[in-house]
Amino acid sequence: MDQALRILKKKLQQEGVLREMRRREHYEKPSEKRAREKAEGIRRTRKLALKKLNRELGIVPAKKPARAK
Repeated sequence: MDQALRILKKKLQQEGVLREMRRREHYEKPSEKRAREKAEGIRRTRKLALKKLNRELGIVPAKKPARAK
């Protein structure tokens, strides 16, 4: 049961459902929404640019250590 719950939470988090739920808990003013969306777009653009640069330079991201079970 615990493992199934863990898998469900991970899938919901990857799809952004949890973030969306937290965002919708309270009213968001239109100006706050525009600022948030702009910041998300900038963050997304920078992340893609960094990935592209790393790919061109041949830099491989460090692997995360395996979790003990």
